[in-house]
Amino acid sequence: MPDAERTAEAVVTELLPSALIRARLEGQQGVHEIVAHLPSTQRTNFVRLRVGDRVRVALLLTDRTRGRVLELLKKS
Repeated sequence: MPDAERTAEAVVTELLPSALIRARLEGQQGVHEIVAHLPSTQRTNFVRLRVGDRVRVALLLTDRTRGRVLELLKKS
C-alpha cells in the first residue's frame, strides 16, 4: 500500500548480501538503523550503492526497521 509508508533520507552504512543495505536515519527522534532493499527496477538497471551514499528510503508504518530504496541522491 503506497499510502502506508513514509519517506526519509538515509546514509548507507553497510552493504549486506542479496541486495540489502543497512542505513542510518538521522532525525529529530535521534539516530535509527534500518535494513532496506533495492527494488527489482534498480537491480535490473544496475544501480551500485557504496558505503556513505545518501539515499531516499520508503519506510513501512508497520515496521520502522525495514524499508525500500527509492533513489540514490546526488552527491553534493
